[in-house]
Amino acid sequence: MESLPRRQKEVLQATVRHYVDTVEPVGSKVLVRRFGLPASPATVRSAMGALELRGLLTQPHTSAGRIPSQLGYRHYVDQLLPSPGAAALQLERELAAIALQWSSLDELVRHLARRLADLTGLLSLISLPRRPLEQLRAIRLVPSGDRLLVFLVQGASLSSSLQLRLGEGWEAQLPVLERWANAQLRDHPNGGVAWERLPQELRASGEQLRQALQAHARGHGAGAPVVAAGLGGLLAQPEFSQTASLLPLVQLVETGPEALLGPQPPVSDTVIWIGNEHPQAALNRCAVVQACYGSPENGQGHVAVVGPMRMAYATVRAAVRSVAGILQRLLA
Repeated sequence: MESLPRRQKEVLQATVRHYVDTVEPVGSKVLVRRFGLPASPATVRSAMGALELRGLLTQPHTSAGRIPSQLGYRHYVDQLLPSPGAAALQLERELAAIALQWSSLDELVRHLARRLADLTGLLSLISLPRRPLEQLRAIRLVPSGDRLLVFLVQGASLSSSLQLRLGEGWEAQLPVLERWANAQLRDHPNGGVAWERLPQELRASGEQLRQALQAHARGHGAGAPVVAAGLGGLLAQPEFSQTASLLPLVQLVETGPEALLGPQPPVSDTVIWIGNEHPQAALNRCAVVQACYGSPENGQGHVAVVGPMRMAYATVRAAVRSVAGILQRLLA
C-alpha cells in the first residue's frame, strides 16, 4: 500500500486510537487537543479529508466526525502499528513464569484462553495440535460375515480400519474393486482416487466405499479440540448491539468454535484478517488475529482472538504471539 505523508500518518494513527478508546467519530479539534498534534485544526481537517478521499477514513453521518474504514485499519495494521502496550509485555512475563506449573497441556490451554480473553476483553480461541492425516497408500477389503472390513494403509507403521455393511452380491466384486482402488492410489501420489472413473459394474460397492473414505477423512479433518473463552466480552461490544449484526456471529459460534478460525498461517507467523478479508462471511464486521504453533510433521494448533474491527491491534497481536510462543516452546 502506498505510503502516506507524515501528517496523514499522524492523523490516521490518532483517529484509530480515539475510535478504539471511545467508539465515537472524531473531529479535527478533538484530535489536536487530545493527542497534541503539532498542527492547527484546519490542517488536521485537511488531512482527514485527504484520508477520506483515499478510503482510509469514513464519515458515518453528514454532521459527524470521521472513523477508520476497513481499508484504514488495514493500512494502520500494515504500516503504522505501534509497539505493544505494557499489558501485553506483562502477559508474556506472566505466562513464561506459569507455563511449567500446569500438569497437562489441556489445563494450560484452558488457562491461557481465559487469560487471553481477560486481557483483550474479546473472544479467545486455542486449538490443540492434531497430527495431520497420513497419505492413503493402499486399501484392503476383507469380508467378515455380513460386514466388510476396510483396512487403510497410511504409512509404514500406520493403519486404520473401517466397517461397512456387506451388500448382497458384493463379495465377488471386492477383489476387482480392491485392485482398481489401489491402482488409482499408485497412479495418484497425492492419495486421491478418481471415483468418477469407477467402472459401472463396481458402482454399488464402490459408492459405499467412497462415502466411507470421505466420511473418515472429514472426521479426521474436522479440527482439533478448540478451547474458547470470552464470548460474553465479544458480544458486549457496541458493534454487536443490534440483532442484525449479532445473529450471523452467534450462528457461526453455534456451529463450533473451530468455525471462527481462518486458514492456517505458517508456524511462527501472525495473520490479521479485517472485515470481509476473512473467508467466513459472518465475520465481515470483525477482525481476527491468529497465530500457529507446533509443526506440520507433528501437528499444529492455533491461537486466535476475535473482536470488532475496532480493536487494540498492537496489544492483541502481541498477546496472541506470546501465547503461541509459550505453546511452541513447550511442544519443542
